[in-house]
Amino acid sequence: MSREPDIFNLTADQVVDLANRIMDQNPEADAWEVASGLIAGAVHYWLYAHQPCEDPACPDCGDYATAELRLQRLMEEVRQSAEESDFYHTPNDANVGRA
Repeated sequence: MSREPDIFNLTADQVVDLANRIMDQNPEADAWEVASGLIAGAVHYWLYAHQPCEDPACPDCGDYATAELRLQRLMEEVRQSAEESDFYHTPNDANVGRA
């Protein structure tokens, strides 16, 4: 499945904008709770969007043919997005070397 960079980046940017708006409108909100809510919604939509078609032998749906395969693909995408993030490593990580 190929990715459309423009729509991918637009969508990702809009999710960050949504999180910022929610935090601006709810200054007492816990950022971790907002982030977890965004993930929950994104996971639900991702699973909805990656349902296999009605043909059990469909070659395009092979990587998404079972719930476990879909979860594996989702986790791969999450890991890749996390590792590519500017926020993956922070100066406060417990495994950061200190001189």
